[in-house]
Amino acid sequence: MADPLLVVENRDGAAWVTLNRPPLNLIVPDLIHAIRETFHGLRRNPGVRLAVLTGRGRAFTGGMDVRVMKDLGVGSAKTLITALHEAINAVHEAPFPVIAMVNGYCLGAGLELVMACDLRTAAAEARLGLPEIKVGVPSVIEAALMPGLIGPGRAAEFLLTGEMISAEQAYQWGLVNRVAPLAQLEAATMELADRILACAPTAVRMQKELINRWRQTDLRSAIDSGINAFATCFATGEPQEAMTAFLEKRKPDFAR
Repeated sequence: MADPLLVVENRDGAAWVTLNRPPLNLIVPDLIHAIRETFHGLRRNPGVRLAVLTGRGRAFTGGMDVRVMKDLGVGSAKTLITALHEAINAVHEAPFPVIAMVNGYCLGAGLELVMACDLRTAAAEARLGLPEIKVGVPSVIEAALMPGLIGPGRAAEFLLTGEMISAEQAYQWGLVNRVAPLAQLEAATMELADRILACAPTAVRMQKELINRWRQTDLRSAIDSGINAFATCFATGEPQEAMTAFLEKRKPDFAR
């Protein structure tokens, strides 16, 4: 039996999802389907409080397999890119935070997948890029997130040249949150995940929903959504426990 294209491991409320087509984890239609279905499944699991997305081998992913694209026509190209968007959007719209742990090269559709995550850690050796323009097509779908992450000028240069940047450059531009040597990357990612998992579960989910909504709406609507989320949290008992724990100088127990 062939190895699964994605491996999912549950670590105390954190789902570790690993792209499993080493060494480059090139994206093909079956992997696109697996990403979409995996995150739809995780969405339905109330025990998942956070996900970490990474790759097995020397790359997070080298991007779309060019052999899949080279003979496309207009109709089949639209079908493929729509399916890819639906898979990446399942990650972007997950009701829990998603951390991308970039363990090596992260290119093309892979970087679009990473930008759809909420937080990003990267190995110091990693290289990131959107080289689609070098093979005759623009970077599309979730590449639209890039100007908001690094600014329009940097995004334009990145998109129009197709050149790669280092993990350190990505960190300086605000594209990734942490950089660590590869041997220490998992520990750095777990430390970031643990900080989130220590917070009130409902509040984390509401904050994730608000972050996404803020990108897509006007300021007045964003504020109204926040007011409603703030009030709704008090129906869960979590703010009461967190605030009591703060005053009593102890860790909150959200399992009560």
